[in-house]
Amino acid sequence: MWFNRLVAALLPLMPKNLVWVFSKRYIAGKTIADAIMASKSLNSEGFMVTIDLLGEFITKLSEAKANKEKYLEIIEHIEKNKINGNYSLKPTMFGLLIDKEACYQNIREIVKKAVEFNNFVRIDMEDSQCVDLEIELFRKLKKEFPKNVGLVFQAYMRRTMDDMKALLDLHSEKNPLNLRLCKGIYVEPEMIAYKKYEEINRHYLEDLEFIFQQGIYPGIATHDINLVEGAYRLIEKYKIPKDKYEFQMLYGVTPSLRKSILNKGHRLRVYVPFGKDWFAYSTRRLKENPKMAADIMKALFVRG
Repeated sequence: MWFNRLVAALLPLMPKNLVWVFSKRYIAGKTIADAIMASKSLNSEGFMVTIDLLGEFITKLSEAKANKEKYLEIIEHIEKNKINGNYSLKPTMFGLLIDKEACYQNIREIVKKAVEFNNFVRIDMEDSQCVDLEIELFRKLKKEFPKNVGLVFQAYMRRTMDDMKALLDLHSEKNPLNLRLCKGIYVEPEMIAYKKYEEINRHYLEDLEFIFQQGIYPGIATHDINLVEGAYRLIEKYKIPKDKYEFQMLYGVTPSLRKSILNKGHRLRVYVPFGKDWFAYSTRRLKENPKMAADIMKALFVRG
């Protein structure tokens, strides 16, 4: 265990070409062509996808504009290739912490482009400094594009249940809320985030039960078998139709569990990240799960 933690701590200091040996399992590639190839493969196995261009926390609005143009191009390519998938994005890539109105306009253009293809954009939730801003952003977009935009909530945040309840004014049977529920990945103080495994899992299932009770469409985003089994129980308890929810997992993570969920007749969407800004994503993935350090050591000797 101490070895895994040591590798996780040292990974950001390692040469990028070494880190890439590990990262390529968890990232579709560096180009849109790589993302399309990975998505077609996943579609052929029965999985849906959501496409994500890596990058976050920019420092200049010119970078935000460039990211917007990249996403517009991504949508064109994904739709042309008839990928069964939608799109995920991080608002800090579009200037959220620089100019929230500019960020809104950038993301609005992306959602509008997706709407041209009757498709959908997920607004990712980032760290605690972004939560209120991202909920505000989602509200504006949901009102204009009621069927084409969703949000993410993190079960480890103490405020999550209250935040979901506060969005119910946007929810209707005709245009239900669409929420991805994950555990949460950012390092937050205990005063605002649950820390213990058991309490995070308990709140995750409480949040998911609330979602089912309200008729909200959830993306059940987890690789934790205990949460997957808890979700199965709730689906059975509330007799949720197969088209009213989906499971979601990260590219390259727990593929056997992913396949077992699909084999049980549940829909599953794989988060497909790609792009040249893969390094920060990779190091964060390892810090979330230091056990992956063993994969790095194996990758050093098993290429392919």
